[in-house]
Amino acid sequence: MSKEIKFGTDGWRGVIADDYTFENVRRVGAAIASYVLKNEDARKGLLVGYDTRFGSPNFARAISEVLAAAGIPVRLSNGNVPTPAISYCVKKWDTAGGVVITSSHNPFTWNGVKFKEKFGGSARPEIIKQIEAEVRAGAMPKGIQAKVEEVDFKQPYIEAISKFVDLDAIAKAGFKIGVDCMYGAGRGVVAGILRSRGVDVVEIRNELNPLFPGINPEPIEPHVRACQEMVVREGCHAGFCTDGDADRIGAVAEDGTFVDAHKCFAVLLMWLLKYKKWPGAITRAFNTTGMLDRIAKKYGRELIEHGIGFKYVCDVVLSGKEVLVGGEESGGIGIPRHLPERDGMLNSLLLANVMADEKKPLGQIVADLQREFGPHYYGRRDLHIPDDVKYGAIRRANSPELKKFGRYNIARRADLDGVKLFLDAPTQGQGAETWILLRASGTEPLMRLYCEASSPELVKEILANAEAFVFEKATAA
Repeated sequence: MSKEIKFGTDGWRGVIADDYTFENVRRVGAAIASYVLKNEDARKGLLVGYDTRFGSPNFARAISEVLAAAGIPVRLSNGNVPTPAISYCVKKWDTAGGVVITSSHNPFTWNGVKFKEKFGGSARPEIIKQIEAEVRAGAMPKGIQAKVEEVDFKQPYIEAISKFVDLDAIAKAGFKIGVDCMYGAGRGVVAGILRSRGVDVVEIRNELNPLFPGINPEPIEPHVRACQEMVVREGCHAGFCTDGDADRIGAVAEDGTFVDAHKCFAVLLMWLLKYKKWPGAITRAFNTTGMLDRIAKKYGRELIEHGIGFKYVCDVVLSGKEVLVGGEESGGIGIPRHLPERDGMLNSLLLANVMADEKKPLGQIVADLQREFGPHYYGRRDLHIPDDVKYGAIRRANSPELKKFGRYNIARRADLDGVKLFLDAPTQGQGAETWILLRASGTEPLMRLYCEASSPELVKEILANAEAFVFEKATAA
């Protein structure tokens, strides 16, 4: 019997040869075809792209054949391509949507399918529900056989992001830039754009290797170690890391320290407000830094908090609200003026643009933010645990009977997406308000613990307390 296919925060993912099989990929393709035939102008066709994972070109070809058999014309990528390039071409060419074969930042044993709506962004929750319903119903529509045509999505996208940033300013600044592709679909894009303007670039992990040796292609510690070492060794002024399908960003400062997605978001937000002065609200996911709230307040901008996953940013944009920038903890940051989609390639170039305008390497810009808005430090732990343990921990954390967490009193709770406890912990003057968030994955036996506090030591202590709390009753039982 086939396993249930369940979509997470951005598409369906599975372990290759376990639940991620050609049969299931075709089932998902048929469900997408059925949704498009019922709800979109299918004559506009669908775009299909794929990343550098094992089997991705063959899975992309298989899903294209299913879509074409349903009567939907398909333009299939002529090579591996960043996910944002598919999203950009969906919008630019006014297609019915896009499909990407990718498992983003997951380990090499995984692959997946993302669906992009016609506006060029992540499918909204209600659309995902409809596609899941089509899967459950066993949809397998047939129509007049349509064509599958191979197309280059990369070039139009490269031209678009090159125009969105000031490449002349970046070139004049004379900074040396490190780029870490993490063996993903971003290979050659940012480095190619910068080199075309004479920027000194060092690019690493840009070869095709679907085993992603020694790492998950996720731009967080410890997977960015090679980038940290390269930046120091080569004397770079910053290093930019993108994930497996190149829609997420992480960075490295000139001294080799990791600059997490929260700080990347804050740096970009400050620059947009200070230099671009474009209108719009700021949106952020439930698990992102409170520093964004402080920056928004300083500039008198509305800040909208939403659930975890970039699809919620799209929800806000499509509601008609003007949005300057939106983002999430995992490195997905999007500027709707370009595209309502997270984009690690564009954000790498924009960070270089910030450095050029500020005339400072990345680490100094981050230090300036910490001085102005108070010290903010962040950490995350992923616990691979059974469902009963993770949901038991969520229930206990949400209970009003729980008054203390570790040695700190619980000041208040929030439960927008998981359970967030705000703690009466030291703020080092005007540092971050301390919080710990427990969030259970809906698609796998995984719980994530997120924490922000005013010092790295405090973050470490609270994450250790949280891990002990999760296992407390489980060990007692």
